[in-house]
Amino acid sequence: MTYVTKSGKEYVCVMQVHCDFQLEELKKVLSQFVGTVYQKPPVRSSVKRRIRKRRIHDLELLETSGRLVLLRISSEPGTYMRKLCHDVGVILGCGAHMRELRRTRSGPFTENANLVTLHELSEAVYLWKNCKDGTELEKVVMPMELATCGMPKVLVSDGAVNAITYGSTLNVPGIVALQKFKKGDNVAMLTLKGELIAIGQALMSSEEILKSKRGQAVQPRRVLLARDVYPRSWTQ
Repeated sequence: MTYVTKSGKEYVCVMQVHCDFQLEELKKVLSQFVGTVYQKPPVRSSVKRRIRKRRIHDLELLETSGRLVLLRISSEPGTYMRKLCHDVGVILGCGAHMRELRRTRSGPFTENANLVTLHELSEAVYLWKNCKDGTELEKVVMPMELATCGMPKVLVSDGAVNAITYGSTLNVPGIVALQKFKKGDNVAMLTLKGELIAIGQALMSSEEILKSKRGQAVQPRRVLLARDVYPRSWTQ
């Protein structure tokens, strides 16, 4: 879902500098790219080539070998690592380009915890289909609720769940508990059992909801729970 693809990313990148360099000079240049940067997407890219702002949260120099530099970068989605390497080379004065790139985190999913390769997934599906062994598949297929780890949440009363699955707005009386969020934020709506019902947009802030007894609180944008899993307590 786009709520994951648009979340923060982390990469391990190999950059090749086109000249010999001093380590301290390189560290000084890299430090200039932490924070808000301006990027124009490369010629070979899937988006319109216009200058845009992106934020780099952290840029760590892991090691060097000759003119090769190993970097770990944590950034906003849509940040081009090859453009970052190119720009570092421009500041150094001799040029640089990206040699290798590996994504190690996408939102709450990390390489060391819950990311798997397509090959691992293929093997797990094969074992399940041909050997009736779902052990490996259970390891790689995760609950979709994990995708909302970085999102504020509201717990919904059982009586309001089914209406939301039909697209109805969540009203204040249907909220049992909530985390802090602002008006306009993306909010995950969960059942009392922790099942993800939908992702919606907050029509009120959490503070306003706590002070109110009625009113529309969250508008569903993406419903994920099947209809009629919970009993209907509303009339058309």
